[in-house]
Amino acid sequence: MPLDNKKVIFGWSMYDWANSAFATTVMAGFFPIFFKDFWSVGVDATVSTARLGLANSIAGITVALMAPVLGAIADKGTAKKKFLLFFAYMGVVMTCALYLVSRGDWPAAFVLYVLAVLGFSGGNVFYDSLITGVAPERKLDTVSSLGYSVGYLGGGTLFALNVWMTLSPATFGFADAGDAVRFSFLTVGIWWGMFSIPLILFVKEPSSPGTERGQSVVRAGLKQLRETFREVRHLKTISLFLLAYWLYIDGVDTIIRMAVDYGKSLGFETKDLIVALLITQFVGFPSALAFGYLGTRIGAKRAILIAIAVYLFISIWGAFIEHKYEFYVLAIIVGLVQGGIQALSRSFYARIIPANKSAEYFGFYNMLGKFSVVIGPLLMGGVGLLARSMGAGGDLPSRVSIAAVAILFIAGGAIFLFVDEERGKAEVKYLAGDS
Repeated sequence: MPLDNKKVIFGWSMYDWANSAFATTVMAGFFPIFFKDFWSVGVDATVSTARLGLANSIAGITVALMAPVLGAIADKGTAKKKFLLFFAYMGVVMTCALYLVSRGDWPAAFVLYVLAVLGFSGGNVFYDSLITGVAPERKLDTVSSLGYSVGYLGGGTLFALNVWMTLSPATFGFADAGDAVRFSFLTVGIWWGMFSIPLILFVKEPSSPGTERGQSVVRAGLKQLRETFREVRHLKTISLFLLAYWLYIDGVDTIIRMAVDYGKSLGFETKDLIVALLITQFVGFPSALAFGYLGTRIGAKRAILIAIAVYLFISIWGAFIEHKYEFYVLAIIVGLVQGGIQALSRSFYARIIPANKSAEYFGFYNMLGKFSVVIGPLLMGGVGLLARSMGAGGDLPSRVSIAAVAILFIAGGAIFLFVDEERGKAEVKYLAGDS
């Protein structure tokens, strides 16, 4: 498959358009609200927040444990695309099934959501790894940013339609907003499945030397995984980057997944929170492209550090907001940096790893990303419950919990300062015997 082919880049990018509908409408938008108000009706807000955090954590742990192993098997069997489609369509089915869950049945919603997130996150392991076969090194920042940018536009477009459905249910033939929200989960599954087709058609995974077939692929993959664990000890730059990424992306993902729940805890109306999410999506579309350009101008490392600093400000200021206009301002600021930090982290990492082991190394990348999602939501939920148990009343426990996220940006940014891209490339070449 030729690098820098426009049709291939289009097909690869469209998967971001496809699955971002799940990230916006389900993870960030309607599921936290519906889980609290419909499926956990009558339950204390702190308890429902803890349940939501647990659901995200279970999914994160599962993906984290599987990703490196499946990545190694995918590399040896040239099966990145097959694994991607398996996880993607598992997520599609589970998301559609949320439409069937009745009021008050939080355990069923909990299980289906965990499986849907597993499909979303598992698919992304192999989607990310395909970038090394889609774009040349000089265009990694641009293509990675294009994917996130298209994702914001696609996710935002369906989310806007879903919001319209909930604000004007009669226009679409629904009895009330609750029915519209449930139907929105069905639209996400259909959207995700349909717009994954360009990747199926246009992105061809080339065979690599040493490709295995049948049962031997599992043995070969596990053997490669053991070898990589030994290699990583000598690839200090990759290890340092992964540690930094683990910490700062924790804060990013926690804010993505828990922002609406946090707004609900502060007493903001659902419509205000939905508007804020729409703002983030449509600001994120041009901003992700702009960050890709910024990465080519000043370097991906400097651009990532700028984004980390902005997130640190967001997490601290977020603990003190009182009015909905402040929540809107925060949404704009998040939109300016969210896609950029994700896109440039992906492209930065793609440049310092062995290209012939991209699925496995992106397995480690996503493993740490998912382990960070384990820490972040539990940190918010745990700090909130601790503050409540110590006598803090009102919305103070929620404010304390969002402020705690700042620790992760400080630690991640400090470690990332010591990551040297050129040294990372040299370490990989030396280990491969190309020094």
